[in-house]
Amino acid sequence: MQHKIDFKTKPLGALGALERVALKIGRIQDTLSPQLRQPAMLVFAGDHGLAREGVSPYPQEVTYQMVFNFLAGGAAINVFCRQNGIDIKVVDAGVNFDFEPHPALIDAKIAKGTQSALRGPAMTTAQCEAALAKGAALVQTVFDEGCNVIGFGEMGIGNTSAAALLMSVLGGIPIADCVGRGTGLDDAGLARKKEILAQALANNPVEASEPLAVLATFGGFEIAMMAGAMLKAAELKMVVLVDGFISSAALLAARAFNPHVPDYCIFTHQSHESGHQKLLALLGAEPLVNLEMRLGEGSGAAVAYPLVVAAVNFLNQMASFESANVSQKSE
Repeated sequence: MQHKIDFKTKPLGALGALERVALKIGRIQDTLSPQLRQPAMLVFAGDHGLAREGVSPYPQEVTYQMVFNFLAGGAAINVFCRQNGIDIKVVDAGVNFDFEPHPALIDAKIAKGTQSALRGPAMTTAQCEAALAKGAALVQTVFDEGCNVIGFGEMGIGNTSAAALLMSVLGGIPIADCVGRGTGLDDAGLARKKEILAQALANNPVEASEPLAVLATFGGFEIAMMAGAMLKAAELKMVVLVDGFISSAALLAARAFNPHVPDYCIFTHQSHESGHQKLLALLGAEPLVNLEMRLGEGSGAAVAYPLVVAAVNFLNQMASFESANVSQKSE
């Protein structure tokens, strides 16, 4: 694969990150001519008990309101998926609302939101296991329909707090270095968020060596479901498009169960959310772009997907020095 990349009609390494993406996708698919088929985006939605503790400037009901926006096709992720031919599915992982059946909505509700991690574990072990299993089952279904490249997005007021807690425990990083402004906290709100999350950690001593316990204690239903989805996607040798801070925290959890999962991941962008740069470093990741985005929803993955397509296309369509009768660099 490296030889094929090096002998395209270009100076050595001239396509930069695209070459690394092409090499990775070829390795994932175990072929010199990889293909991207029926790209899909699963957007998981879930509510968090922590949202009631004042960690977000937005009320919890924004979660279900945004789900309606997804279903109506009006959110950023809908726009970018339409633009790039990505099939989008919205998953109710645990929203505090009763939705009517909708053709674009998958009902995978574990419960109507998690408990507050400030006052005990966010979910039971059984709930966490159910979320992991459901995420895996959803990916299996998409795979069986012909998809081999998949992205994961999320929606859930309070989920930057859950992600920061997971990052702190699983990454061994002080919580203050993991916490950002989320949906737009001011300085006073940010200080309060850090205080609340530090107290949540103190109230729930869990060892990083017990990933299921960590995920159940500090995660969210949408994050746990995403982690299960990532584990299954890697098992199926799918190309996984990793979005921003929340998705990367879900990957950190998935990696705690199986250290090889990141080998199947393309890191699409660096979020503007404070802490994501440290989280990417923790995962040994090189994001494709930094557009100062911090929306979530899978928006960064959808926006960067054409770059992934470009990496595969140059590999499959670009001439080699030999086929084009172009002289190579002299020794």
